[in-house]
Amino acid sequence: MEAVRKKSWVVGITGASGSIYGVRLTESLLSLGYDVHLVITNAGWRVLKEELGFEAASREAAVLERFGGYEGQVVYHPIADIGATIASGSYLVEGMIIMPCSMGTLSSVAHGASDNLMGRAADVMMKEGRPLVLVPRETPLHAIHLENMLTLARLGVKIIPAMPAFYFGPQTLDDIVNFMVGKVLDSLRIEHHLYKRWGD
Repeated sequence: MEAVRKKSWVVGITGASGSIYGVRLTESLLSLGYDVHLVITNAGWRVLKEELGFEAASREAAVLERFGGYEGQVVYHPIADIGATIASGSYLVEGMIIMPCSMGTLSSVAHGASDNLMGRAADVMMKEGRPLVLVPRETPLHAIHLENMLTLARLGVKIIPAMPAFYFGPQTLDDIVNFMVGKVLDSLRIEHHLYKRWGD
């Protein structure tokens, strides 16, 4: 009897500020039992170190130390590994989220550059018709940023800017982070309890 394929998602973390978003998203997916294929740009590693104290000397070890012990498993892919499983459309994943997404990565995806594993994996999602969610974290936005987002939105990519709400009465920074991660999970129809919904 053939084994049932375990569901997995690709998570990308770029050099935009707000690396905690990608970390919390990864933790949430792993805690829900999904496997996560994690891709982090070189700039993303720098921001992880500056914002969250990640030690980038041994990147795979840092990932396994942070994301071990969950129901799901994390698989770390170096950004230059263009031959990784997730670079092929024949490798099945549920979809991909880039959170936070820098304007450089967003531009690369919008123009199909595929010059590293992040861009290639995103390109695979679009060509295979799988969900792709980008969470841009930049302000202010100029016309090129907006045009690139419009290009992707017209292709069916979900653009969820890092714009937290305050109607649920957040008390801590964690509340705000969880809200944004929850909105991403909502867009993918993934059940969670990260924030209090309107009317609850």
